[in-house]
Amino acid sequence: MSARIVAPVLMGIFMLALWEGLVRAMEIPPYILPGPFLVAKTLVSDWGTLWPALVVTLTITLQALLAAVLVGVLLALLFSLSRWIELSLFPYAIILQVTPIVAIAPLIIAWVDDVNVSLLICAWLVAFFPILSNTVLGLRSVDRNLLDLFGLYGASRWRTLLDLRLPAALPYFLGGLRISGGLALIGAVVAEFVAGSGGRESGLAYRILESGYQLKIPRMFAALVLISAAGIAIYLLLSLVSHLLLRRWHESALKEE
Repeated sequence: MSARIVAPVLMGIFMLALWEGLVRAMEIPPYILPGPFLVAKTLVSDWGTLWPALVVTLTITLQALLAAVLVGVLLALLFSLSRWIELSLFPYAIILQVTPIVAIAPLIIAWVDDVNVSLLICAWLVAFFPILSNTVLGLRSVDRNLLDLFGLYGASRWRTLLDLRLPAALPYFLGGLRISGGLALIGAVVAEFVAGSGGRESGLAYRILESGYQLKIPRMFAALVLISAAGIAIYLLLSLVSHLLLRRWHESALKEE
């Protein structure tokens, strides 16, 4: 088994054992800090409540990521085809990126009647910029010698885009996609915190708030574990997609000799 897997697994086991030992030795009440065993037990016992909330949060996350891919790639293509469009729109993309989502989420939730749509917009605002900026960088990072070669053979602008710029931008796009996957989850959770909407269609963030109000701290930790596990799963899945697409030709995915 690779050390890349063994090392973090052993460290995780050590940290969990240390956590459990400290909680037991110091007799810390579970409403202040529950141990890993109690969190795991709560995760199983409250699965009927936590699983639907996880589905809601993941649905918003995946929808926001898909929207970020569509909008980010389309804008990147427009920017690569027209310098004037890039100069006109890119500063506003930067403004959206640097504006804290917690500052504008209440406005979006107030302006949009549908709560799920407002949560989707908030998560999309957080997720789309890495895809846009990375794809633009990739489209503009083509080898000048190859561009001259395409021009020498009379390739059209569209042919150059399809056969040269897009393949060259693929590693950059996939790198931005891995970043945006986690950011979409963060955006969805933050938006749920701001919205504070309950009911059967509420996500994990509301379950965390609810658990805090009711002093059900083990359930709060269990929800946090699910959020972290979801983020790790999204990153690993996107890393696998990146590896499968790049493994045969790009240096970043080739095995070291």
